[in-house]
Amino acid sequence: MAGWGWARAVRGLLLDVSGVLYDSGADGGVPIAGSAEAVRRIKASGLKLQLCTNETQATRENFVRKLRAMGFDVSVAEVTAPAPAACRLLKERGLRPHLLVHDDLIPEFAEIDKTNPNCVVLGDAAENFTYANLNKAFQLLIEMEKPVLISLGKGRYYKETDGLKLDVGAYMKALEYACDIQAEVVGKPAKRFFESALAELGVPPEQAIMIGDDIVSDVGGAQQCGMRALQVRTGKYRPSDENHPEVKPDAYVNNLAEAVDIILQQL
Repeated sequence: MAGWGWARAVRGLLLDVSGVLYDSGADGGVPIAGSAEAVRRIKASGLKLQLCTNETQATRENFVRKLRAMGFDVSVAEVTAPAPAACRLLKERGLRPHLLVHDDLIPEFAEIDKTNPNCVVLGDAAENFTYANLNKAFQLLIEMEKPVLISLGKGRYYKETDGLKLDVGAYMKALEYACDIQAEVVGKPAKRFFESALAELGVPPEQAIMIGDDIVSDVGGAQQCGMRALQVRTGKYRPSDENHPEVKPDAYVNNLAEAVDIILQQL
């Protein structure tokens, strides 16, 4: 296909998960047509594969268990997610978090000291985003001499089977505004997070392609690291994304299956 010559250099793919592999939902979600077979084809081709996700509603082990139940051949080692990266950061800096995260994510922080918090960690807490819980996080931050807010991603919204849902970025912005601070983002689109995913993939950025549904977090974040990036027209994609004033994907594809078809044709 014309215009895809750059894909001949590819040795590995980073895939977003929600909106690319499946649409999440209260019932666990449903796979997007052709996506499980596309993952099998990637692996059969010899290309390296890493899932690069901002998923913070489950531990990696439970997340992978859910994906495997949907037919995806993936392992925990093939998932780069914010919570483990945040735990490394907390340990490196001696930070003790107050957690405002989803109940199912809490086991990821089991080995982290949470007594007398000196920072707040914010994830996609879903129903835990109550006024009382947000206000508690605000009260802790506003009383800190040097407030530290760590956000596991900064997405605006994501798609579930029953429609679009507010993501962690909306609540992050509320706390930033109320406390007059800037959050540290662990997750997409942070450059350090993409660099971690590339290190786990074992491929330099110029030989990797990111495939995602989020024009800013997936496409923009990857391109800032020197990668090519494709946007799928599934998940949270909206036609207005194609007129984004700052971020332009290297290509648009209808879905992951089409992206894999075209990439494999170049090899």
